Amino acid sequence: MTDQQQAAAPGGRRAAFGFIFALAVMNAISFGIMIPILPNLIKQFTGGDTAAASVWNVVFMVTWGLMQFVIGPILGMYSDRYGRRPVLLLSLLGLAVDFLFMALAPSLVWLLVGRMLNGMTAASFSTANAYVADVTPPEQRAKVFGWMGSAFSFGFLVGPVLGGYLGKISMTMADVTVAGLTIDMALRLPFFVAAGLTLVNVLYGLLVLPESLPPERRAARFEWTKANPVGSLKLLRSHPDLLGLATVLFLFQLAHMVLPSIFVLYTGYRYGWTPDFMGLTMGLTGILGIGVSIFLVQPVVRRIGEKGALLVGAGFGALGFAIYGFAPTTGMYLVGTPVFSLIGLVTPGLMGLMSRRVTPREQGQLQGANQSVQGISSILGPAMFGLVFAWSVHNDRTLHLPGLAIWVASGLMAAAFLIGLTVARPPRAVEAAG
Repeated sequence: MTDQQQAAAPGGRRAAFGFIFALAVMNAISFGIMIPILPNLIKQFTGGDTAAASVWNVVFMVTWGLMQFVIGPILGMYSDRYGRRPVLLLSLLGLAVDFLFMALAPSLVWLLVGRMLNGMTAASFSTANAYVADVTPPEQRAKVFGWMGSAFSFGFLVGPVLGGYLGKISMTMADVTVAGLTIDMALRLPFFVAAGLTLVNVLYGLLVLPESLPPERRAARFEWTKANPVGSLKLLRSHPDLLGLATVLFLFQLAHMVLPSIFVLYTGYRYGWTPDFMGLTMGLTGILGIGVSIFLVQPVVRRIGEKGALLVGAGFGALGFAIYGFAPTTGMYLVGTPVFSLIGLVTPGLMGLMSRRVTPREQGQLQGANQSVQGISSILGPAMFGLVFAWSVHNDRTLHLPGLAIWVASGLMAAAFLIGLTVARPPRAVEAAG
């Protein structure tokens, strides 16, 4: 058994991948519940105006990304110094509070406050990746990161379907009065359920989840010079090819922002999809994503390596986005779904390459830097895709380009593929340095 797998834990438990996988599944389900609902709730507050809802959705996501960009490195450094478990618990608690804000929000301003709180504590998946690096030998990480991807895909299989179903039920529910506060239950029930699931996850973390990073492998001190976006990003320049891989990560995450930014509004506008049908479609995407993560990642990495997996995923991601943008009908859109699902090969290959370029004491800092990169994409992506979509809808009668924003995402994935050809080289071993 490797040194990573011998990390001591409270109550005699040993940190292992199974613990964090269970937490990731529950977290992904609670997150997935809100995906088909939140844009429609925003649209409800804007009086049914799709273009206005798209603009507000941009404001929400940019604010979330800004909070993540600023706070993410602090949480990453904190996890290197004090352990992964407290950061995970804080992140989950922040997510639960966010869901409750969305469930009770009487206005768009309250929804915005909830997203700010969540952005400040949104480190659950990045810290989970650091946890994986703690307990998994370097040569097996791509496979295990693939399993983490399946946890996320499983959440998108169950969560959106459940969210769409609950959203449909909530539209028939009467208003509820609690402590003098009248709650309009239309589209709110999914958020209450998501908050409950997340709080269960918090209890799981408190009672079951062991710590993965033993004291002797932690950073010697908390360094504010590294616990900020600029200091955190310096890490990406300090190891060979790490900055180039981070550029690929940025382009991948930026392209991926097109889905949470406009998917619900785009498919509703172009194809007339209802929330429950959107949930089923996301469920199909989740099934395919699970299949890629469980059945394809390991044989692909074994046959063509982490670089090969990264390039195959980026190439098919670009093609899948192109199909989504050109599809004139629901049937044609669904043709692109299995093609696009192969984008699930990107993260295991990329995270495997990046995690092997830093020492154990830098895994949290690396994930904090990656979170800052995601924060930047979360700031730029919604603004870019949301505004492009709003413009294309506003001019649809003359231009007929409702898929323009998705074509932009396809171009970004093509750029990630080309950069990956150069920078995705096998790393030199650095594990012993930690």
